[in-house]
Amino acid sequence: MSIPTSMNIIAAVAPGGPEVLQPSTAAVPVARADEVLIRVLAAGVNRPDVAQRTGAYPPPPGASPLIGLEVAGEVVAVGAEVTGYKIGDLVCALTNGGGYAEYCVAPAAQTLPWPKGYDAIRAGAVPETYFTVWANMFGHGRLAAGKTVLVHGGTSGIGVTAIQLGKAFGATVYATAGSDDKVAACVGLGADAGINYRTADFADEVKKLTGGRGVDVVLDMVGGTYFSRNIKSLAMDGRLVLIAFLGGSKVEAMDLAPIMVRRLTVTGSTMRPRTTAQKGAIADALRAKVWPLLEAGRAGPVIHKVFPLAEAAAAHALMESSTHIGKIMLHVAA
Repeated sequence: MSIPTSMNIIAAVAPGGPEVLQPSTAAVPVARADEVLIRVLAAGVNRPDVAQRTGAYPPPPGASPLIGLEVAGEVVAVGAEVTGYKIGDLVCALTNGGGYAEYCVAPAAQTLPWPKGYDAIRAGAVPETYFTVWANMFGHGRLAAGKTVLVHGGTSGIGVTAIQLGKAFGATVYATAGSDDKVAACVGLGADAGINYRTADFADEVKKLTGGRGVDVVLDMVGGTYFSRNIKSLAMDGRLVLIAFLGGSKVEAMDLAPIMVRRLTVTGSTMRPRTTAQKGAIADALRAKVWPLLEAGRAGPVIHKVFPLAEAAAAHALMESSTHIGKIMLHVAA
């Protein structure tokens, strides 16, 4: 197919609320030597997109200034150094930016084939949460079979992925959520127990669930306001893995002695600043160890709602309402 010179995009006209996301046009990007150009069929909406829209999460040097970290679509051009993909391949990708558009480039190393049986919406819902959970819960957190994990935000895209993968790899999974209905959804997704953080202290509940031992790993996207209770929730040699700061990045004065006494590890990461080689290694691990689970139906994205690309502002408003369970997606092209 011929590649046009211009495309429809969603631009953030200024830092601010969802209303700053406006339909616009831009030049179609050109794939660099190690990249593929994808005709985007679907794009995911994620918390980092919201942060970028408000001006709190700028793109790294050289990346597209457009919002959007994951897409699914058809390869329409390949860079000179790309050998793993060809024109016409159906792929999903963790992008460095630019997903809210009809065309997007992505490093080939960060690109994966659609899992068998998936359509564009489901394929496009995979990369951001699966890269993040794999790198953090299994990498930094070293979660393994027979261990226990507490997943905060169990009905978010990250939470759904963490619950499913934790169970698929043999861990005991506890999850927090903000309503009884969401707690029930967590259990329905495979969590061994759910905790309504609005009606119970999750640290106390974890102690009850584990007979006072605590969990081996906490996967946390809240940050400062949860820090002391996360520490309280950890077992000996436990790991607290921070992936976002929805509750702020500052911690009030607290006793640090438990970190030393129980040999705890506090760690965390962001995905976007990692190198292409580092993200490529995660992609390779996902293809080998997680893609079979997706294709067998043992894990997979839960799609809450799909919006047309032009309604990205409404998608962001829904994201910020925190009423969704699972992924919010943009339908880009037929």
